[in-house]
Amino acid sequence: MGALIIEQIVVYGVVFLICAIIIFFYVRKKKVESTIVERKVEIAKEEGLFEPVSLHPYIDLNTCIGSAACIAECPEKDILGIVDGKATVINTSHCIGHGACFHGCPVEAISLRIGTETRGVDLPHVNENFETNTKGVYIAGELGGMGLIKNSVEQGQHALESILKNKKKAKPNVIDVGIIGAGPAGISATLAAKKHGLTSVTLEQDSLGGTVYTFPRQKIVMTAPMDLPLYGKVKLYNTSKDELLKIWKDVITKHHIEIKEHTKAESINLLKDNTFKITTNNGEEFICNNILLAIGRRGSPRKLNIPGEDSMKVAYRLIESEQIKNKKIMVVGGGDSAIETVILLMEHNHVTLSYRKDKFSRLKPKNREKIMAAIKNKNIQVLFNSNVTSINDKNVMVQIEGHNAPIILDNDLVYIFAGGELPTSFLQKTGVEITKRFGYIVKKHKKTFI
Repeated sequence: MGALIIEQIVVYGVVFLICAIIIFFYVRKKKVESTIVERKVEIAKEEGLFEPVSLHPYIDLNTCIGSAACIAECPEKDILGIVDGKATVINTSHCIGHGACFHGCPVEAISLRIGTETRGVDLPHVNENFETNTKGVYIAGELGGMGLIKNSVEQGQHALESILKNKKKAKPNVIDVGIIGAGPAGISATLAAKKHGLTSVTLEQDSLGGTVYTFPRQKIVMTAPMDLPLYGKVKLYNTSKDELLKIWKDVITKHHIEIKEHTKAESINLLKDNTFKITTNNGEEFICNNILLAIGRRGSPRKLNIPGEDSMKVAYRLIESEQIKNKKIMVVGGGDSAIETVILLMEHNHVTLSYRKDKFSRLKPKNREKIMAAIKNKNIQVLFNSNVTSINDKNVMVQIEGHNAPIILDNDLVYIFAGGELPTSFLQKTGVEITKRFGYIVKKHKKTFI
């Protein structure tokens, strides 16, 4: 009997020892992983990537159970990580707002927010039906804070369905809905209007696709499927700009829909009969029962306001880079758009980059890697702490911090990427209220849109 007890004690001891070893190595592994994530957070803070710039996940640490489901669902790398058993954001400024982490969290510990407690973001007032404080004026897409293509497409469709539910009585020569912007949200709304039998007019100040049209030709613009009105489910993954634009053009052509490109809405005025008059830069006027704004947050490109900026050789976006060769090019800016432009142009041209700061920040990892390699290999010339002060027919003048006089560089083309300006004035003239929001909750629970 005593021998049996001793044998059981030995067995239990061995089992306990095995369990202890397993737990030890598990805890050790988690500690190592946690340390790695902590270091990534430190680097993100040093490089200015920790603070969010748009829609981003906010983690309730009191609710988070550290399941890492959010990390598994996120298609981007190093946006989220686990530290001491709790989820944390890392390179938050790289978040593109698809919300996969939000939907993947099993305990709803993640909400999607815009702005932080210290950095506010200007946002228009929009209710759950995408209608603004001005009855009959709706907003969808990036302007309302949801910038991802899939989200914008969904919002454009849902906003149009809200208009359909509140359809006003038809009047002679009055269009059901005027859609401003032919980016993802605007195109989706245009197709949905056709699908539901509403009359519409769609105006785009640039070209079909809006901001997407300005992306480099092979830039990946979609990582998840989406439903497109009159087309069905777009099941492409890692979809390039060209592929997406082709889908849009095909469905628009098939259904005989007209998009008025290079037509800017200069003003929108509320008339006495509660209809809206849109006046364009071409002098055209459209009377509409409803307005859907899908113009994006950038509005118009921010200008440097320097002599010569109105020259024909100055542009604020890059189109068909493969056709530009053997040119002396100045690129102004230090964000991803500027860096991607430099990378595309440097092989067949002499490219100089002027950036007003002393180092790059908030760059996507691949862009940072490529630009640093280009600098190391002397494929480009970079002027940090510099500002272009004048643009002339054959040269540009650049003032570098610490230099008494500006330097003069031979030049054929200038590309300026100084960001965009929120169309605040345009919105306010339309009657839309704008408020600076701090840590504003866009999505709080999976079945609620705030």
